[in-house]
Amino acid sequence: MTPSECRARVANISSLQIVRGRQSPYASDPFFRYFFGDDDVFGAPRDSRSLSLGSGVIVSADGYVVTNNHVIGESNGRGIRTEVTIALPDKREIRGKIVGTDRSTDIALLKIDVSGLPVIPWSDSSQLKVGEWVLAIGSPFQLSQTVTAGIVSATGRAELGFAQYEDFIQTDAAINPGNSGGALINSRGELVGITPASTVRAAATRASASQCRATWRRKSSTI
Repeated sequence: MTPSECRARVANISSLQIVRGRQSPYASDPFFRYFFGDDDVFGAPRDSRSLSLGSGVIVSADGYVVTNNHVIGESNGRGIRTEVTIALPDKREIRGKIVGTDRSTDIALLKIDVSGLPVIPWSDSSQLKVGEWVLAIGSPFQLSQTVTAGIVSATGRAELGFAQYEDFIQTDAAINPGNSGGALINSRGELVGITPASTVRAAATRASASQCRATWRRKSSTI
């Protein structure tokens, strides 16, 4: 599969977190209401909103998309609602459902009600060799389906502080904000990892595609 074909398998992810605000402790105070009235905006609870942008990889033709857990944020907190929108390469924007999340590996599985989607084939990233060429595909700075090239600088990286479970591929392919959740592919156009974060001069990309696949299977089995 060519890099151009792989680009059509990587989507944009936007996650809007809405946190329900708390009512002011002065809202029920008679003195406060005397001056500001019952409809005062200072006493009414206000919701706060936080928008997160990233990338996602289409892993099944029937609408499953893998991304990083930190891209969609923490949706299980009290009073927190997360709305996920997935923008496909054909410009369709579809509301996504969070199927499952795994903080320990920083992986999340999303689902959209679409069929017939193109899919990147899997590869066994344990077979990657240092010096092998890889490509990173994502949406850095909201620039959709951007492709950057590099080599495998190292494998089995750990203790980087990105996740509880770490087994990273290090590459010098350029990875920037917005690449999180995107694809790392080998020279044959096969998925070998999910890109979670970048360091100063190199990028550490998420473990192996087989581990991502295991996570996808585990989460999809809960549907």
